[in-house]
Amino acid sequence: MSDRTTHWQNVYATKGETEVSWFQDSPAISLEMIRAASPDHTAGIIDIGGGASRLVDALQQHGYRDIAVLDLSANALDAAKKRIGAAASAVDWIVADVTMWRPARTWDVWHDRAAFHFLTDPADRAAYVERLRSAVAAGGQVIIATFAPDGPEKCSGLPVQRHDSASLSRELGPAFELVETRSEMHPTPWHSTQAFQFSRFKRSR
Repeated sequence: MSDRTTHWQNVYATKGETEVSWFQDSPAISLEMIRAASPDHTAGIIDIGGGASRLVDALQQHGYRDIAVLDLSANALDAAKKRIGAAASAVDWIVADVTMWRPARTWDVWHDRAAFHFLTDPADRAAYVERLRSAVAAGGQVIIATFAPDGPEKCSGLPVQRHDSASLSRELGPAFELVETRSEMHPTPWHSTQAFQFSRFKRSR
């Protein structure tokens, strides 16, 4: 087990869903951007670093049927499965480090809220982008949310790499065209705020 996996397994073993800074009762911006990217409810959607996020609940409630959630932590995914109950059987749950994962198929929408910004090593970011390129279908869309340039420098005790749409464009390369970017001041469970940015890209080739 890698140090990264051990860290996140411990986080989700010792903290409840609402006791982490990134908790959202309603992932409104993510859902809005996914619906803009692909209103077709048969679209394949993968949530990278989804953990115990409530995005999977929201996607199912809005009629999406082809959903995958990938996370390093089996504990995080188990929490999400327990929360949504019988509906969990309709989701593809993937326990993997995205930088080492080998996608077995392609998806129409790749969503990542607060996973990419933990990749502070350029080699890890390059490995992530390699997997993204393998997993996103031609014409597919990519939504990545990270701490904004004026956001926190650390999260969960780990350093982060803050981004804006321009830095993400450089990371993804010219095959991905920026479609939309949005800002959010995310309220944490203990009433502080964190500056996030959400960027949506379309794969042109």
